[in-house]
Amino acid sequence: MTIRDHGDMSQNFQVGDLVLWNPSNRVAALFVRTSEAVTALVGVPTGIRPTRADEYDIELDAFVGFVDALVVQYKSSSHAILRSLLEGFIATALVLVDRAGRDVPSLRDTATLDPRDVSVGSEGIRPLGDPQRLYELADAHAAAMPR
Repeated sequence: MTIRDHGDMSQNFQVGDLVLWNPSNRVAALFVRTSEAVTALVGVPTGIRPTRADEYDIELDAFVGFVDALVVQYKSSSHAILRSLLEGFIATALVLVDRAGRDVPSLRDTATLDPRDVSVGSEGIRPLGDPQRLYELADAHAAAMPR
């Protein structure tokens, strides 16, 4: 078996015929299960749907809206644990959005504190989520995400 011969050991995430990512089965399943878990946080559908045993179709408008809603949640939270739990998923999703030729508008918007996720330390309310951190993680993830 060569590196390029993945057989039944990987899944495609794609928009139409454009393959955005080809992770191993376990990583693909975890990404999809995580998307299903965090959709409840923002109340927006994921835009990810299985099409065959080895493929997930991404409905791009829905997926970008989902990722955008997660970024808004991340940026508006002063809760370090909430942000940490979201960071890995969002960074991976940002790579998919970028590879599809789209962007996430809320990365450029100014965040306001969401009072549902306030974390207060000895110096007051902790800082909000930093979009620069998401960009850095997305760059690191992109290097590890085969197509």
